[in-house]
Amino acid sequence: MLSKLLSGDLPRSRALGALLLLIFLGLASAPFFTSGERALGAAATICVYIVLVASYDLLLGYTGIVSFAHTMFYGIGAYGIGLGLASVDEPTWGVMMTGLGLALLLALALALVIGLFALRVRAIFYAMITLAVASSFAVLASQLSDFTGGEDGKTFSVPEVLTPGHTFMDTEVFGRAVDGKLLTYYVVFFGCLVLFLFLLRLVNSPFGRVLQAIRENEFRAEALGYRTVVYRVWANVVAALVAVLAGALMALWVRYVGPDNTLGFKVMTDILLIVVIGGMGTMYGAVIGATLFILAQNYLMGLMEKASTSLEGVPLLAAALHPDRWMLWLGVLFILSIYFFPIGIVGKLRLRSILARR
Repeated sequence: MLSKLLSGDLPRSRALGALLLLIFLGLASAPFFTSGERALGAAATICVYIVLVASYDLLLGYTGIVSFAHTMFYGIGAYGIGLGLASVDEPTWGVMMTGLGLALLLALALALVIGLFALRVRAIFYAMITLAVASSFAVLASQLSDFTGGEDGKTFSVPEVLTPGHTFMDTEVFGRAVDGKLLTYYVVFFGCLVLFLFLLRLVNSPFGRVLQAIRENEFRAEALGYRTVVYRVWANVVAALVAVLAGALMALWVRYVGPDNTLGFKVMTDILLIVVIGGMGTMYGAVIGATLFILAQNYLMGLMEKASTSLEGVPLLAAALHPDRWMLWLGVLFILSIYFFPIGIVGKLRLRSILARR
């Protein structure tokens, strides 16, 4: 049953399987073992980033396409939901789904145009084209302030059933009120779970095998009769549409949309870092990488602050661990992860498991 659910792509490592199970159980029960909004927000962000990174891994890890336009599609999904709900006095499911539908149509059109015109050029030129398109879209979102809110972005309301004030029962469950906030979290959680299982099924299908063949040797795949451009275009389209849905789920959770948290190049660099840390071409790398990265982003500064305070008697160490230097230490952790896991955490664990069987 589990093998079928995972499309036959089992972890193939006990340590990896244990980590994946721990992350799944942690995310599934997050609302009930933490009462802080920050911790629950981190769990929701992990869910969304798992899908966002996995969709990018479909391009980079499985097809060998280097694209810098992935955050553009992520932003389109977020703006589709956000602008739709911000434009009405009373938010409804119909307005929300209309905004999402328009976002999917726009992303489909852009992905097809970019794919058809750009995927015929060499990899470096395609990367530059996607970077230019994504940058132009981010500038456009910032400049159209009357429509998008500009640099400030827009906050919006969600349907009443998704608000914390809407309760479904008077009694609490494991100390947690069963309210709209809880429902919103599980909409995000199960939505991301379905999208991840879809991507896992896709890469383990005949379509996914062709994508991997194109990644390994495009000329040989074309010689075997596969229209490589068509496969690359459809991979680009699928990845774009999944990124749109991830952006929509993120906007639904934070109830805010702006260029910095959806269209900024920082989001793109985060995606690249997570793919490399977790392991390219594995899908499970998105789960491990996103979890470690988001936890480090949210809690590294707090841990450094405690460490710096406790080491006040050693000025040099206290200054080195000052919270303002958290980005420096995050970079150090990234370098160490690349050094010790050159093929990613998932790749290393699987390789170690194979060597242990011999």
